[in-house]
Amino acid sequence: MSAIPLTAARAGLISCEICRLLARPASVEEPGYCRRCGAELTWRRHHSIQYTWALVIAAAICYIPANALPVLSTTTLGSTDSDTIMGGVVFLYTSGSWPLALIVLIASVMVPLGKLVALVYLLITVQRGSITNNRERTRLYRMVEFIGRWSMLDVFVDTFTVALVQLSPLMSVEPGPGVVFFAAVVVLTMIAAESFDPRLIWDSAPGEAHPKFV
Repeated sequence: MSAIPLTAARAGLISCEICRLLARPASVEEPGYCRRCGAELTWRRHHSIQYTWALVIAAAICYIPANALPVLSTTTLGSTDSDTIMGGVVFLYTSGSWPLALIVLIASVMVPLGKLVALVYLLITVQRGSITNNRERTRLYRMVEFIGRWSMLDVFVDTFTVALVQLSPLMSVEPGPGVVFFAAVVVLTMIAAESFDPRLIWDSAPGEAHPKFV
């Protein structure tokens, strides 16, 4: 029979969410404050699952108009053309810029969708009390948290394009309503990843027993 590995919670220790210092709590009810940075110590983030679910659902709702509505409108000699994210990908591919089309497809379509799917998977497995793949799920969360800040490619491209291409009345470029929804998806998924407490992944491990605030 394999021995149960010793964890910080099983040893009666708590980690600071700001500086990651391991400390011994003052009491179970009131863990106290971090000795290094002064932040309040908590066993688990309060209502982490509920907040994360709310943010994920809101991001999923915004994801639909972000891809259905135009993100860029170009006016040339009185005629206006509007492009969605996928429309821009198709245009880049057909014009021969397939590497750029692939980058936009991954960063603007696949990454936000992948983050939503990953967060839903983590939430469901935590709520079901899954005891398998804890390390893999923790790595998945770290990946979602890391790539979140690099998901604003379309917003950056639209911003630079609008700033550079202003030749009225011959030509002008304006951001479309899809940009607002796309930015909302990125921001909401970033906040959702921050609100999710990865320590919940390990709560169902054998022998794990400590206060839970979910």
